[in-house]
Amino acid sequence: MKKCLGTNGLILNEPLLWEKGKKGRSGFSLPNQDVEPSPMDEELTGKGPDFPDLSEIDVVRHYTRLSQWNFGIDTGMYPLGSCTMKYNPKINEKQACLPGFAGAHPLLPHSLSQGVMKLMSELESSLSEITGMDAVTLQPAAGAQGELAGMLLIYSYHKSKSEKRSKIIIPDTAHGTNPASASLCGYHPVPVKSNEHGILSAETIADVMDEETAGIMITNPNTLGFFEENIKKIAEIVHSKGGQVYCDGANMNAVMGIVHMGKIGVDVLHLNLHKTFSSPHGGGGPGSGPVCVKKHLKPFLPVPRVIEKNGTYVLSEDFPESIGSLHTFCGNFGVMVKAYSYILSMGPNNLKKASQLAVLNANYMKERLKKSFHLPYDRPCMHECVFSDKFQRTYRITTLDMAKRLMDYGFHPPTIYFPLVVNGAIMVEPTETESKDEIDLFVDACKAIANEAETMPDLLRDAPNLCKVKRLDETAAARQPCLAG
Repeated sequence: MKKCLGTNGLILNEPLLWEKGKKGRSGFSLPNQDVEPSPMDEELTGKGPDFPDLSEIDVVRHYTRLSQWNFGIDTGMYPLGSCTMKYNPKINEKQACLPGFAGAHPLLPHSLSQGVMKLMSELESSLSEITGMDAVTLQPAAGAQGELAGMLLIYSYHKSKSEKRSKIIIPDTAHGTNPASASLCGYHPVPVKSNEHGILSAETIADVMDEETAGIMITNPNTLGFFEENIKKIAEIVHSKGGQVYCDGANMNAVMGIVHMGKIGVDVLHLNLHKTFSSPHGGGGPGSGPVCVKKHLKPFLPVPRVIEKNGTYVLSEDFPESIGSLHTFCGNFGVMVKAYSYILSMGPNNLKKASQLAVLNANYMKERLKKSFHLPYDRPCMHECVFSDKFQRTYRITTLDMAKRLMDYGFHPPTIYFPLVVNGAIMVEPTETESKDEIDLFVDACKAIANEAETMPDLLRDAPNLCKVKRLDETAAARQPCLAG
């Protein structure tokens, strides 16, 4: 490759603040006090709090250096398959920081919260229109809680019909949290395998679906990056036995404005605002995992719900069949503002175009890399593609070795060893926000690494070589984690 994002340039070490500080240093001056000083906990412990003495430049350089150790979406491409990590327009952050939103207190009376509740109501309507579903709750705090909410809704639905069902069908191409969400509701997961094309066969579902089964949890597009083409037939089979179809919508970034989930048989759909609708992941939280439902499940949605009465928005808990509350107040509101801003700024045409470009980028990358890496399913994909390390195993190079080496080239590694359907999986999702230039850089780096696996395998086994932290003992880290910092 002609150029590389990675470099072995200036990397500065940084001690702990307590090691850096020196007595007598001060980074700011307190205003004159108009109250008597308080000894804080000195009277109880015999000493004051242990704060390091730091100058202003100590503090600035400390946090600047730490920030340079980080990698984020504002730094470069995040090719994580199954976990859409796209660039988040800064205009969304600006809207979320408006005083009326950022300063809104959840205990304010309805009369002083009309703008906030109107935004939530309109966001629900937008998500309903985008997905083709009938009603939405914004309450779940993340995708996994959205899954749990979906299972609780299905459980409550069957309970209202005096039915006690014990099983949930879960394909091998579903997201990894699906079995846990089903189990939390008392269901026994029934695993089913995808076919030779990487999707579910209707016949496979027909063989396991019965009156004891509450429904199916299906990820669509699935974790191999393929659209479940038989979804309508599968839904008919599940519905014929009284079951419900839950769709994990974490991969909606591939089908916004293209697939009408309500028309293909989906009863419950969760979304990730912190993925598809461009609200940042935020280092594990906060997120937002709204759940969309068809009208027969609407009575069971969590409370409180925003409703409109005579032109005024209010929060109502007057829904006796509700599954109850999943989150304090109404969910992570700041994330909702960003998603609402994203939807309005994009509009229906550009939301659809975003999905089309995400699919185009993934297929372009697949075609450019399929001679360098084994492609277990050589067919058009949706938003992501899955390779394996089958070619490189000849030289005793693994997926992990190549992922570590990518860091030397300045790229965050893709998702590896998932989905489990593919041995040594390398799962890549470029998203629509990456340009062809950036994708070409990534592709060139991957091709260079594939060549190194053949010509310089020892280099990959020691990778990363240029990063601040070299290859870690991941087994020891898992079994003997150092939690002290």
